[in-house]
Amino acid sequence: MTTSRAPSHLPHPARVANPVLALLMLLALAAATGLGFVALAPNRLLEGQPLPLWRLAGTLPAPLLVAAAACAALLVAAAFAPRGRPASAAAAASRMPAASRMPRRQVVVAAAAAALLALMLALAGDAAARLVREALTPLARVSLGAGFWVIVLALVLALADALQRLRLGAAARVAASAAALLPALGVAASGALGELSLAREYANRPDVFWQAFAAHLEIVAAALLPTLAIGWPLGAAAFHSERVARPLLAALSVVQTVPALALFGLLIAPLAALGLPGVGRLPAVIALVMYSLLPVVQSTAAGLAQVPAAPVEAAAAMGMTPRQVFWQVRVALALPLLVAGLRVCTVQAIGLAVLAALIGAGGLGALVFQGLFGTAMDLVLLGVLPVVALALVADAALRLVAAGLAPLAP
Repeated sequence: MTTSRAPSHLPHPARVANPVLALLMLLALAAATGLGFVALAPNRLLEGQPLPLWRLAGTLPAPLLVAAAACAALLVAAAFAPRGRPASAAAAASRMPAASRMPRRQVVVAAAAAALLALMLALAGDAAARLVREALTPLARVSLGAGFWVIVLALVLALADALQRLRLGAAARVAASAAALLPALGVAASGALGELSLAREYANRPDVFWQAFAAHLEIVAAALLPTLAIGWPLGAAAFHSERVARPLLAALSVVQTVPALALFGLLIAPLAALGLPGVGRLPAVIALVMYSLLPVVQSTAAGLAQVPAAPVEAAAAMGMTPRQVFWQVRVALALPLLVAGLRVCTVQAIGLAVLAALIGAGGLGALVFQGLFGTAMDLVLLGVLPVVALALVADAALRLVAAGLAPLAP
């Protein structure tokens, strides 16, 4: 019995070149057509009327719209255009140097996503300026709508996906990410967003914002220093003794299951019994230290355990003492994982420090909860966006440090 085979000359079924990018572009298109790009409200407290991008298109600058459409077309083409090439071209490409075979499609995607991100900001700023001028009340506010944030999220994910596919090193990826965000930062720094409600919230309280920003950094730094001073020795103890590791990690895991607000409340009575304030920065720092210990202890114990036996035995054979072997061999080779634990607890502390505002510790969380209690969502964003930026910057910086230490690892 023979089986029939399709003729070889028939074309293969069409395939999406980049399903991730295709899905993101479809999501952005749905947001542009079905969700509000900006929202016009009579004042900062009332909910605004959402205005989709297609309704604003007739009043927005044509050059910006044409540029945005061109960037969107490039992204759609990169998502759906076939990736096939003739056999002769593929054979020639295989003989090219690796640097010459960089996937240009991903470079185009990254550049188009970065440009479109800046153009979305420029369009939102222009729409806000026009709507405020035409408003019947001087108290009118224009906020960024759900459609804008969905489009921005899709573009950021498309940019991250393109940089991931380029297979860049850690330093090159951070540099490429920073370069991709420069156009958007340039739009923001140019004052084009000045009529947006978010920018006006900042303009009304710049001193308050920077004081909250500095307080947030102080809380995080005050929590990280004792976390490392306690966590690294505990991690080393967990590495040396299984009897220490099991109860220690179990106790720290239990702490992670306690909600942050509950932990703040549980600290009030013990601190009051010791004559210490139960609210303010002290309980906030203590709670952040308790939450941050688990990733530091785990990464320290895992980093010390993953050091191969060969360099340890070689160091001992050379006459090094156990203390010298530990510090000069084990710790040196475990540094990348130690920094990885520091990265995790730093990002976690930056986020959890927002909740510390509920017990009077201050920080950017004060702006967040002030906006929530006053139903001023742009004030909430004024507190949230810097927290996100801080977490991303800290994550990127510590990734660079870990990548620089990676050559020391086995």
